[in-house]
Amino acid sequence: QVQLVESGGGLVQAGGSLVLACEIRGSINPLLAMGWYRQAPGNPRELVAVITAGGGKDYHRSVRDRFTVSSDDAKNTVYLHMNSLKPDDTATYYCNLRRVRDNFWGQGIQVTVSL
Repeated sequence: QVQLVESGGGLVQAGGSLVLACEIRGSINPLLAMGWYRQAPGNPRELVAVITAGGGKDYHRSVRDRFTVSSDDAKNTVYLHMNSLKPDDTATYYCNLRRVRDNFWGQGIQVTVSL
């Protein structure tokens, strides 16, 4: 079984930065994609940033020039570097691992951006 353990969330002022980390305990293969989603109250869960099996990166249009997704294969960890944070970025952020035959989620971590 695979476990995703998230860390790094919290409260930050608008314009600030945070880094989320997701340690993947277990095999990531056969990999389709891994990365981050978020869900704000009353809204559906949405893709924020993912790394695909081929190494490509997909971003939500609202974060493309502010957030960076990366991975450290040696540590089996996926990161989300978030800069120039806005109140609209406030949400619960979820790490996701999508393999060919299954899909795993972290427990979610809160990011709150204040004015």
